[in-house]
Amino acid sequence: MIYENGKTGDIRIAYIGGGSRGWAWKFMTDLAIEPSMSGTIILYDIDQEAAKANEIIGNKVNVRSDSVGKWNYIVADSLKAALTGCDFVVISILPGTFDEMESDVHLPERLGIYQSVGDTAGPGGMIRALRTLPMFVEIGEAIREYAPNAWVVNYTNPMSLCIQILYDVFPGIKAFGCCHEVFGTQRVLADICSLKLGIKDIQRREIIVNVQGINHFTWFSEAFYQGIDLFPIYEEFIDGHYEEGFDDPDRNWANSTFCCAHRVKFDLFRRYGMIAAAGDRHLAEFMPGDWYLNDPETVESWKFGLTTVQWRKRNLEEKLEKSKKLVSGEMDVDMEPSGEEGILLIKALTGLDRLVSNVNLPNTGQCPDLPLGSVVETNAVFYKDHVRPVSAGALPEGIRNLILPHLENHKRILQASKTYDRTLVVEAFMRDPLVRAKCRDKEAIVRLVDDMIRNTQKYLPEGWNK
Repeated sequence: MIYENGKTGDIRIAYIGGGSRGWAWKFMTDLAIEPSMSGTIILYDIDQEAAKANEIIGNKVNVRSDSVGKWNYIVADSLKAALTGCDFVVISILPGTFDEMESDVHLPERLGIYQSVGDTAGPGGMIRALRTLPMFVEIGEAIREYAPNAWVVNYTNPMSLCIQILYDVFPGIKAFGCCHEVFGTQRVLADICSLKLGIKDIQRREIIVNVQGINHFTWFSEAFYQGIDLFPIYEEFIDGHYEEGFDDPDRNWANSTFCCAHRVKFDLFRRYGMIAAAGDRHLAEFMPGDWYLNDPETVESWKFGLTTVQWRKRNLEEKLEKSKKLVSGEMDVDMEPSGEEGILLIKALTGLDRLVSNVNLPNTGQCPDLPLGSVVETNAVFYKDHVRPVSAGALPEGIRNLILPHLENHKRILQASKTYDRTLVVEAFMRDPLVRAKCRDKEAIVRLVDDMIRNTQKYLPEGWNK
């Protein structure tokens, strides 16, 4: 990298999953509107045609007059070519297709097990992990060989297990996981704070929080706005709005697949006294299956949605059509910032800034009452070539007891992925809170595991055929 006049040039970023539709365009925008960095983005994807389309789109963004960060986009035909000489690696892949995800999310419904996301916890998250982890073994080995000093930024789910396997494969890796769920809860607090205090335009970055937990099941033990403790304000708001919840000003839960009215958060605050800091769709999947996901009617009463895979398939068709229009020039990429912090973190790691943000890393003591080595999510300080996790303190016993079964299941699924041991998968299913509350028939669960593995077989190693 070249440093001159407070700017960094010639940065090389390998983007694994560079054929992404949607997220990649947000990444391009965030790069383009950041004036202090420039360089090359090397796009690698098993779908090379998709990567080539993004090469064209990215280079169109680069020559726009409103693009102040200048980046050249090129396609690599191998991990070696993408990684060699890079300073940063961004991983954002879809493991398998939406056909496999359809089985992950909807097949457990035959046992009355409903999932609102299906990519992290529950049966869907575990089966998704079995096909994702071998891909991350390959990626981790390639980083160890071709880019051992690069910083690795992961966005792929299931986040915790993806980070865990990277460190298993290459203990010296400099990898961390980014997730925006915490940002959404900061925004909710900013909006509630604005209403209660009569202060307009409070920004979510002005909400200072202490983050504890695991990805998609994070909690705030502290939250402040300009020194004002927000816990009493949040509690008072919940007391007045528990039944109707709270809709974001720009998005309503009833007309958006990914929105919620935050009633699950409100309920968890009443139960445990801490602010649950993820979307309700994610939070619900970590809890017993008869609490928030008992059936579609229960889900509706809590004012969030079950995201069907059919919706995702229709959305993909729309993105494919949009990609064609972006390539042809019929449409332009929207140059609005995404709200993600990935580019800001890269900026800090180059030495141009210092930033505190939530991040997923192996536990070295930042969560003192969770197992060492397990992947946890806390704040961390980012600065020149360093990521330092912030000590988050101990969790209340009740919340710790909610998290521990999921960390135990992470170990089972990680071991199962290495040994092809179906009994570990069955055991993980039976220990999962979603499943335990709805079905304890071991034979039925064994059949569900076998069918879900069969439905994703083509993305699994040969050992699963036994």
